[in-house]
Amino acid sequence: MSRVFSGALLALAFAVLLVPLACYVLPPVAESMAGSGVERAEAVPDYQEPPSELEGTGPVSAPRPEDPMPDAVRLGQLLDEELSIEGSGSFHAVVSDALTGTVLYERGGSTGLAPASNLKVLTAAAALSAMDADTRFATTVLAGEEPGTVVLRGGGDVLLTAGASSPDTVAGRAGLATLAQRTAAALTADGTGSPVRVRVDDTLFTGPALSDAWGAADVEAGEIAPVHALAVSSAWAEEGTGPGPRVDDAALAAAQSYRDALAEALAPAGIDVEPVAERGTAPADAAALAEVRSAPLAEQVDYMLLNSDNYLAEALARLTASATGRDASFAGGIEAVQEEIAELGVDTSAMVLGDTNGLSAETSVSAAQLTSLMRILLTTSDPDLRSVAGGLPVAALSGTLAGRYDEAADSGAAGIVRAKTGTLLAVTALSGYATDADGRVLVFTFVATGLDGNTMAARNAVDAAAAVLAGCGCR
Repeated sequence: MSRVFSGALLALAFAVLLVPLACYVLPPVAESMAGSGVERAEAVPDYQEPPSELEGTGPVSAPRPEDPMPDAVRLGQLLDEELSIEGSGSFHAVVSDALTGTVLYERGGSTGLAPASNLKVLTAAAALSAMDADTRFATTVLAGEEPGTVVLRGGGDVLLTAGASSPDTVAGRAGLATLAQRTAAALTADGTGSPVRVRVDDTLFTGPALSDAWGAADVEAGEIAPVHALAVSSAWAEEGTGPGPRVDDAALAAAQSYRDALAEALAPAGIDVEPVAERGTAPADAAALAEVRSAPLAEQVDYMLLNSDNYLAEALARLTASATGRDASFAGGIEAVQEEIAELGVDTSAMVLGDTNGLSAETSVSAAQLTSLMRILLTTSDPDLRSVAGGLPVAALSGTLAGRYDEAADSGAAGIVRAKTGTLLAVTALSGYATDADGRVLVFTFVATGLDGNTMAARNAVDAAAAVLAGCGCR
């Protein structure tokens, strides 16, 4: 019976697809909340339902007595009960009110930690701070210096598909088969004869393709791979979202897929294509023969957060570096992300980034810094930055939270908690926000470190802590 009841609540959550941040960021919604300070019921309260569309970019509405903050002492007691596990490890946490920034709970909040994939929230915010949300990255074919040579130039799109472009997807918005068809049309129109040679230019990204901050075991397991300026499906050996192996040289692999598609496209014209693609560059004044463009940056950021895509995170960091006048390298990406986050208002003085996806154990970011950024994303008047908060996985419904909270739907967390997940061998983390039973939006970061064989217990504990926020009146 409990499973049926939980399923019904999840169906309701799917139907309304809650966007709790709207209650605080959008004045029309905040004004509609008068008299809404009720305790959570089985049905979702009206103040947690989203507007039909996001409107308005004004300042946060003033707090009112109808929307009281939780009592910090009572909230602390409930969180302490959940943030406790047997065995090794310690919890670090910060919970604050999104509207005022009042800290309601803190445990080791200023301690620098490796927060695993929670770090991707920084990368997402930095990318949308440095670039427009509708920025699209071109993969271009240029005429090579030698007759019959074409150069495939990567522009940073690592979500290419080997097939045709798919306008309704993020991964695969730009297709190498479509690019090959367009190239073939240009070549036949120019009267190009056999043989055609394919070269690939991935020089947009500079420096080492593989970071020393990543363990060999992570590379072997396919958690990450050498980062190039073009890739099919984030370098997965089979298109998809993993897990599984990744290719060692994503640029050459993409070029070979393009070469095969070009050979097929040119076959009716009797034009042969040399069997192997190689690296090369085109002259500075080379004519463009064809191009395809990625999904907009905002959609790629959503995809990265929902799927916790390590490869895409590193590519977006390098593109952020390029957009801010830096080398599109590991060092440039790290510097760009940290500086953009500082400009948004986060105190980064003690922050150390080992990478921009969260695999590196050299990273040191505190729960306070993560929570501070989350609050900024919720209260900013910039709709592009607000979209980062809106794109986080939803408890029991989407992304890396799709399989969590589904057995605890009656706790009120399903459909309410939105957060980025993070997991390493000895770390589990959750950073996001939830609307409580009185309509307050609370931002939080929970990180458990020093784990040894009890990672699942720690993950359940941070999930339960977030559920406390979602279900809390706490007065």
